[in-house]
Amino acid sequence: MKLSGTAAVRYFARPDPARAGLLIFGADGMRVALRRQEVIAALVGPEGEAEMRLARIPAGDLRRDPAALQDAVKAQGFFPGPRVAFLEDASDGLAPVVQAAMADWRPGDAAIVVTAGNLTARSALRKIFEDHANAYAIGIYDDPPSREEIEETLRKSGLGEIDREAMTDLLALAKDLDPGDFRQTVEKIALYKYGDAAPLTPEDVAACAPATIEAEVDDLLAIVAENRAGELGPMMRRLEGQGVNPVTLCIATLRHFRALHAASADPGGPAAGIARMRPPIFGPRRDRMLRQAQNWGMERLEQALSTIVETDLTLRSTSRAPAMAVMERALIRLAMMNRR
Repeated sequence: MKLSGTAAVRYFARPDPARAGLLIFGADGMRVALRRQEVIAALVGPEGEAEMRLARIPAGDLRRDPAALQDAVKAQGFFPGPRVAFLEDASDGLAPVVQAAMADWRPGDAAIVVTAGNLTARSALRKIFEDHANAYAIGIYDDPPSREEIEETLRKSGLGEIDREAMTDLLALAKDLDPGDFRQTVEKIALYKYGDAAPLTPEDVAACAPATIEAEVDDLLAIVAENRAGELGPMMRRLEGQGVNPVTLCIATLRHFRALHAASADPGGPAAGIARMRPPIFGPRRDRMLRQAQNWGMERLEQALSTIVETDLTLRSTSRAPAMAVMERALIRLAMMNRR
């Protein structure tokens, strides 16, 4: 039988040990591996592998020894409890072996969990599990996780109280990170909030979310966009000392002002424009960029972009002018521009 959507998510969390088998397939190996880990842990428990109730069979080993899967399904362990025979990275070439093991399965045998890459609708492996009355086939696709999946991940990490805006940030983050990276980020947030009973806030998410720009460059862009020209010199010396080159600063500045321009041009207003940004912008930085977009306005942002593009052309030309001085002069002009 086939499972998909919410039913599949729920089955991964609470699989039925009386089922003969489960096929998990998909093009993204990380997503398949995470789901396989989840379902096997739910079947055998945290001590299942230590108690030898989990038999791992790589596809290559099964090709050399076709009886290995049936042997693992029928073997009786020393410790009581559900057992799993896990076949990793299977292909349609192993379909006859899997078919024989599924046909010989009886209640009390180990559950058969098979993972595979992308399988077409005509796949022999898929047909075995989809046509079986006591087994499931679940395809894992590149769709972003649903709210229910995210809430389940948060719950498992011990995060129960979540501010509404923080949840919005997490939903955006889940769409832009790989599943493994998102899970690591949630674990990082859980450690950050350990012992703190207060609800999770957007500031907490921002503190733990992967950075998209170096913090020092981000601080420099805030100085420029908020017209604090007096603070520009010391920050430039600091970045220059850290080895940041002028072209990198120009690219980051162009990206930042393009984002402000896009937010300002959004039909729903700057707030809606900031919310559409990818990668998503979180917490205090989001509020800061919203204020910047509102203060600059469309006309001045277009002037700023023109200045940045001219500077970029100069930096990439054969000009003998010191590159860092050219970049610093352009940033000073930008910082002074919005005062008029």
